[in-house]
Amino acid sequence: MDIRRAIPVLVTDEPEATRRFYEDFLGFRVAMEEDGLLMLASRSVPTTQVIVAWASPTAMDAAVCQLDASIEVEDVDAAYADAQARGLDIVRPIGDEPWGIRRFFVRDPGGATINVASHAPSSSRR
Repeated sequence: MDIRRAIPVLVTDEPEATRRFYEDFLGFRVAMEEDGLLMLASRSVPTTQVIVAWASPTAMDAAVCQLDASIEVEDVDAAYADAQARGLDIVRPIGDEPWGIRRFFVRDPGGATINVASHAPSSSRR
């Protein structure tokens, strides 16, 4: 499987304080900001990223608070077929999201929930 990046998901009840910690103390920059989610990237190595998520009734992706990590792969359909063939615990079946990713959730043997995703082809974006 070709992995493009792996991003820990940190759920917080203190989004502003957590943002300041990662921006001011550690020097991350905001790469994406949506209600309920910040994707923070290293200034020197942009693929080094952290997702900070919090519960919000109007969040674009409320499911992000259920995740422990997000792994971007080259071919999410092949990863999904492999997960099924291995009998892995698929928490959420594969599907396309309106913001342009195709993903599924799988539980690792230790109980962590992993988002496995690829950018959806433009023809399948809603």
